[in-house]
Amino acid sequence: MAVPKSIRIIFCAALALLGTAPPARAAVIRGVVVFSGAVEPKKLPVTIDQYICGKEKPAEDLVVGAQRGIRNAAVWLQTPPPGAAWPAAPVKVDMDQKGCVFVPRVVLVPAGGTVEFLNSDRLLHNLHSASRENPSFNRTQPKGRVIPIAFAKPEIIRINCDLHSWMRAWVVVADHPFYALTNEAGEFSLPSVPPGKYTLQIWQESLGVTSREIAVRDDDAPVRVELTAPR
Repeated sequence: MAVPKSIRIIFCAALALLGTAPPARAAVIRGVVVFSGAVEPKKLPVTIDQYICGKEKPAEDLVVGAQRGIRNAAVWLQTPPPGAAWPAAPVKVDMDQKGCVFVPRVVLVPAGGTVEFLNSDRLLHNLHSASRENPSFNRTQPKGRVIPIAFAKPEIIRINCDLHSWMRAWVVVADHPFYALTNEAGEFSLPSVPPGKYTLQIWQESLGVTSREIAVRDDDAPVRVELTAPR
């Protein structure tokens, strides 16, 4: 008995599907960055404008939580998956000067994006960058003024206030979307990572840059990174 044409078409299509491997699922790299050394909280003396700034500030160059998680560490893939790209629209992030500290201390912006610096204090601050790949700047900033700065090339840039020596911040300019900053518990996540082997880079302003080789499969990839103070 002849097989109807419609059944033959369905059967051939089914064979084609069986012979095609399903696409690999992207995974989420979830991790935590912790400090394994001794934690010694420090205070920085305030020597000017104490009527606004107070008499001392906690040092924020290494902030470690109750479970030893490190805050404000940058984590990224050294070599991103093929085709990784930022959205076409320019991105803006905010950084304030409030209570004579930069808030937040570390921001992440894509290359080509803009950081909008605000001064919320009732006194004069300034923005002084220490950069290599991007043009440096040194701008005075009175209360209430917003200064937008665009960053075209990837690098990690230190920002100081020359008028208040304890004030420091960092701008992490990223060249692909697989970057993250750790939260107050030291946690981070990098979503939509295809399976493969990668080199994870971890930067912290007092501890430098650390590398970690990881393998990503088709499910979540847990990562724990321990950092210590350089000798």
